[in-house]
Amino acid sequence: MGRYPHRPGSHPAPVDVQQNADVTPRRRTFTRAELESFRDAVVPDLLPTRPEHDLRLLFVGINPGLWTAATQTHFAHPGNRFYPALHRAGVLTEPVDPAGGMTEDDRDRLRERGIGITNVVHRATAKASELTDEELRAGGEQLAALVARTRPRVVAIAGITAYRAAYGLPKAVQGRQPEPLAGAELWVVPNPSGLNAHETIDSLARAYAEVGRAAGIIG
Repeated sequence: MGRYPHRPGSHPAPVDVQQNADVTPRRRTFTRAELESFRDAVVPDLLPTRPEHDLRLLFVGINPGLWTAATQTHFAHPGNRFYPALHRAGVLTEPVDPAGGMTEDDRDRLRERGIGITNVVHRATAKASELTDEELRAGGEQLAALVARTRPRVVAIAGITAYRAAYGLPKAVQGRQPEPLAGAELWVVPNPSGLNAHETIDSLARAYAEVGRAAGIIG
């Protein structure tokens, strides 16, 4: 998936994150101006890199936030509950602290568990609400193509509102979806953002354990 060519009428062309190389990968604090410099940057998908990596569960965020773009690490904001919930669910066997940026060893631990991460839309924004419906629909098509190519067992989209917009399904609800996505079992799970006050680490862990069991990662 990665970088997509800019098409007229869609989102701006992504910013190359290397222009911000003065911000070190493991840095844990950023000024507002530094974070703003990562607007429209792209964060690479976390996908298998070796033949023995069996992609069983592909998590899909809405789009990268600025902290995620700054650290080049999915779900990296310190207030995000994604990794604590995965650990509590048993999907991850070791805790992950991504706020300063993952190492390649960190990423390999996820790959070895059969976990991948991508986004519906790939450009970074301060808020998901900055995305247009057109971007979400285009992202939905791109996600289907990625799933067809990488063939995960289960796809889990973290955010019901983005899912509804991406696939034109205004009445969709969380949980397992009635139709697969490009041959993969499709689920919609709660968004782990700290802004999602309806969810706790425990409630997120219950939802993530469901998709972990569906993917065969946990029993």
